[in-house]
Amino acid sequence: MTSEADRPPDPQELRDDQVDGPELTARLAKTWGTEKGLIGALSTVDHKVIGRRFIVTAIIFLFLGGLSAVVMRLQLAQPENNLVGPDLYNQLFTMHGVTMMFLFGVPIGEAFAVYLVPLMVGTRNIGFPRLNAFSYYVYLFGGLMIWVAFMRNIGPDVGWFAYVPLSGPEFSPGKRADVWAQMITFTEVSGIAIAISTVVTAFKLRAPGMTLDRIPLFVWAELVNSFVIIFALPAVVTASAFLLMDRLIGTHIFNPAEGGDALLYQHLFWFFGHPEVYIIFLPATGWVSAIVVTFARRQVFGYIPLVLSLIATGFLSFGLWVHHMFTTGLPQLGASFFTASSMLIAIPNGIQIFCWIATLWDGRPVFRAPLLFVIGFFFIFVAGGLSGIMLASVPLDTQVHDTFFVVAHFHYVLIGGNVFPLIGAIYYWFPKFTGRMMSERLGKWHFGLAFIGFNVAFFPMHITGLMGMPRRVYTYMPEMGWANLNMISTIGAVLFFGSFLLFLHNIVASARRGALAGPNPWNAGTLEWAAASPPMPQNFDRIPVVTNREPLWAHRDTLPVVAGLSVENREQIVSTVTAGRADLRETTPEPSIWPFLTAIATTILFIGSMFTPWAFVWGTPPLALALIGWFWPKPSTEDEK
Repeated sequence: MTSEADRPPDPQELRDDQVDGPELTARLAKTWGTEKGLIGALSTVDHKVIGRRFIVTAIIFLFLGGLSAVVMRLQLAQPENNLVGPDLYNQLFTMHGVTMMFLFGVPIGEAFAVYLVPLMVGTRNIGFPRLNAFSYYVYLFGGLMIWVAFMRNIGPDVGWFAYVPLSGPEFSPGKRADVWAQMITFTEVSGIAIAISTVVTAFKLRAPGMTLDRIPLFVWAELVNSFVIIFALPAVVTASAFLLMDRLIGTHIFNPAEGGDALLYQHLFWFFGHPEVYIIFLPATGWVSAIVVTFARRQVFGYIPLVLSLIATGFLSFGLWVHHMFTTGLPQLGASFFTASSMLIAIPNGIQIFCWIATLWDGRPVFRAPLLFVIGFFFIFVAGGLSGIMLASVPLDTQVHDTFFVVAHFHYVLIGGNVFPLIGAIYYWFPKFTGRMMSERLGKWHFGLAFIGFNVAFFPMHITGLMGMPRRVYTYMPEMGWANLNMISTIGAVLFFGSFLLFLHNIVASARRGALAGPNPWNAGTLEWAAASPPMPQNFDRIPVVTNREPLWAHRDTLPVVAGLSVENREQIVSTVTAGRADLRETTPEPSIWPFLTAIATTILFIGSMFTPWAFVWGTPPLALALIGWFWPKPSTEDEK
């Protein structure tokens, strides 16, 4: 378990092979626990506490984004409606897209990684736990900033993509576009920070014996997703920073009249924007794999093809961005290459679908609520993928570009590819989060209403798009012939939103009065189910040893463990990348208030920079002081002795 690089054990230090049973659990819980009170809550570095906060916050934003969508659908339910005016509609349209893409779609996948990846790889905390805590506060402050701006009628109104020149200083005076630009910076700083922590956890903090071919598919999905985030998000941060510079200090980077290039913005944005679709989808593949294996009662069919498909999807996602720009006048030869790559990415996605179906086909499936949402995902995501193949064709894309056909396509892909698996994942891991089971009866009602409501809402949009109805319009004339289909879509949207109110009731009621779950209510095989429900602060009393892809199925009575870690200090094992061999002991950071204070200093700097470039001058010293406090060396146990 140790190496020459490891610090020698202190003979006076109590280690976990010297104590056992309830005493070991209590001592470790005290060492790894969070102090009570407000300061303790703001200082915590427990990945489970931060993960729960991420999940709850992202779901709140999901409901806010859904509510804004319902208001838009009510406005479009009939011709010449005046429920909301054009200005408010533009803000609602932008807030819906921004919230769903930046405040829900990307963070929810990372939120599950924060909570589950350390448990699944058999360690006691995430890599860089203070950075992880900082990332949550930055995400929260960025989301609050944009929604407070919306409530004060200065919310962004330039679409979730904020194309120039519409979002430039000439056509968008005021601060609405600036709010959008800085919200991007908030969420992307947070996203990259979590991605780095996830990569380190998956590569270096795995339990002994967890070789690369024993890593759970959920962890593989989050690992690939983290690499996509690290390489994709800097592009949109660059685009939003350039936009803010054009608006604040007149750099003219995107102004063709002064030598700039408006298409540069689209290239930067969509170089991030299409990988973002897979940033939203890749975590869902991990949720689906975990649920399918557990409820099929057998190991997954095609583990290696599934892993390679995840990696291929991550690589190919960077070669598709121009299919969002087929109508911008790009060379036809170049467009043909992006048509080919847009069709090519269907292959790894198809491999995953067939592997999951084969797992269920050869297993003994138990049709509980989590699996029902996965089956709904199969139908909806495949339908969205088929319309995506259609849109990869330049002639068809030219005809239906900026129509409701595109709206229907990407909602089938994003809701089918993320939201349905997400709901299944919440039903599946809710017992681990809370220690209680969700209502199976309400879960099945939720699935039925959501599946019907979704298809009633979005399938007619394919037809209205083919009939020529443009997207991003707040009303239309009666003679266009779109009224009946829009009314059907609105009814479906209300039904779909209503199903989530039932879901919310199920969450609240089950958290209070649900049946006690026990450690492993689903009889699953991965390591998170070896911990208590909900897990103790230390996750595991002793670090498990992994000998199988489904360790709890391979060792149904007693899970092998490794001993020798400190009970009095926050120690965890650092392992080798490929073989998963225990290499050394690492002492992880203690709770600290400084990540929270650093996030406040960062927020002040980012918000101030919307109004004056001097904010970077005056905002840097407080940020530097907070970082100094964060990294100020603390005496080790040996020094104190």
